[in-house]
Amino acid sequence: MKNSNKLKIIPLGGMHEVGKNLTLIEYRDEIIIVDCGMTFPGEEHLGIDIIIPDVSYLIKNQEKIKALVLTHGHEDHIGAIPYVLKKIKMPIYGTPLTIGLLENKLKEHRLGNVDLNVVHAGDNIKFGKMEVEWIRVNHSIPDSCAIAIKTPLGYVYHSGDFKVDFTPISGEKIDLKRISQIGEKGVIAMIGESVNVLREGYTMSESKVGETFNRLFSQKKDNRLIIATFASNVHRVQQIINSAEKYNRKVVLSGRSMVNVIETARKLNYLNVKKNTIIDIKDINKYDDNELVFITTGSQGEPMSALTRIACGEHRKIHLTKNDVVILSATPIPGNETDVTKVINKLLESGAEVVYESLTEIHVSGHARQEELKLILTLVKPKYFIPAHGEIRHLFKHAEIAESLGVKKENIFIMDNGNVLEISQNGAKFIGDVPSGEILVDGLGIGDVGNIVLRDRKHLSEDGLIIVVLGVSREKKKIVSGPEIISRGFVYVRESEDLMEEAKGVVQLSLDKCSSEDIFDWSSLKNTIRDDLKGYLFQQTKRNPMILPIIIEI
Repeated sequence: MKNSNKLKIIPLGGMHEVGKNLTLIEYRDEIIIVDCGMTFPGEEHLGIDIIIPDVSYLIKNQEKIKALVLTHGHEDHIGAIPYVLKKIKMPIYGTPLTIGLLENKLKEHRLGNVDLNVVHAGDNIKFGKMEVEWIRVNHSIPDSCAIAIKTPLGYVYHSGDFKVDFTPISGEKIDLKRISQIGEKGVIAMIGESVNVLREGYTMSESKVGETFNRLFSQKKDNRLIIATFASNVHRVQQIINSAEKYNRKVVLSGRSMVNVIETARKLNYLNVKKNTIIDIKDINKYDDNELVFITTGSQGEPMSALTRIACGEHRKIHLTKNDVVILSATPIPGNETDVTKVINKLLESGAEVVYESLTEIHVSGHARQEELKLILTLVKPKYFIPAHGEIRHLFKHAEIAESLGVKKENIFIMDNGNVLEISQNGAKFIGDVPSGEILVDGLGIGDVGNIVLRDRKHLSEDGLIIVVLGVSREKKKIVSGPEIISRGFVYVRESEDLMEEAKGVVQLSLDKCSSEDIFDWSSLKNTIRDDLKGYLFQQTKRNPMILPIIIEI
């Protein structure tokens, strides 16, 4: 019996990456899932909308799943849930705002009959042999929690995303007392977020941004203000609203996600707004510039976001003038810097004034820096430590900090997605891997775009496409029509007529060669045309277009 007293920790996302967070805590025949997030595609993911974790291990073991427990309502922690629910049914537990935001997503995906359960910081729920407790922390969205899972081997402490803010906007501070109590009871393993681990010191309080907004509202009292931030940063929106009410401005929300999140936050009393502060965007013409402030999505330069459409002059209601001041109240997520810069340049071209991070304190992070990470590690006192939610450089730095605080080097595990860490009374060790990786979502297709399709898209984007069309009579073993050559994204045909004619000649020689050797199966014809034409075009242009022979039976 003692032999089966083993605990497994299996991350399926969030390791060696920022986003896509999903971790399994497995004890005997029971699994508790912590978070189920998504991430946005990189430049190499051509045409992909979002990326979610591979949950084939969960599908195979779904009878073991006791619950999905959520730390908070950001996309990188809840964004994959609608896609996973199409494969796996399971009860979901989260704080009120987290569940409220999830309900919006489930409505969009037309998913009903989902077992949603609202919990509050301080709640304990027993799931079989494990018990889950939600512990209040500070973050850039209200209702954020760490998760403490009591197992027969001791607690597993999952930090969630957090910072230590002694003057939070909501007034509810991180529950350091309870975190310390959990540490005293005995934490067998801690999974700690690492997003801001490379930064020394402490993360500034969110309330500092409120002071900056008040100063900007005072300085720009004759201008129209447009402020871009994350829709989910309800604390930031609250501070913009506070400044707007102080300086007698009406607030206009722009961007679908901004409207949805703020409606949910207001409904659940996470926003304090006077009755007539927020107005409909249709009514903006009734007010002067100095009476308006817009809160919009698009702080990351997303192509379809409200701010990008405003910058490009494509927004239906908001048209920039030289009296506009645009404030970007967010730092670019790694990888988004180029898109953000493009939007800033477009805004400046329009004549608007742009205020962004390098000019003033208009954004603070929701993630802990080194001194806060040290504080939590000191309180939790884990036997085993697993740095999570970060690129490899973040995980190594967090491991280094844990070791400096007395965690034994052999008890620190830098994991990759899919690794299985087994913990028993005799120690901890890696025992193998489970399937993991990326599932690409493109429109309504989930997982139907893989590496081969992405490779083809990359090929097409770089060198274009050549289509060769032939009409063939099988009976007569004869080419009846063609070859016709169509170019898309390779060369402009009208300016390259000689090249196209010579390419036709190359294809004709290929067909003559096949005919003389009595080769008339379509596969061989296509391969010969493709190989001969590819060699010729590369010789002439040093390009490798995708060549697609199409044979029509006549």
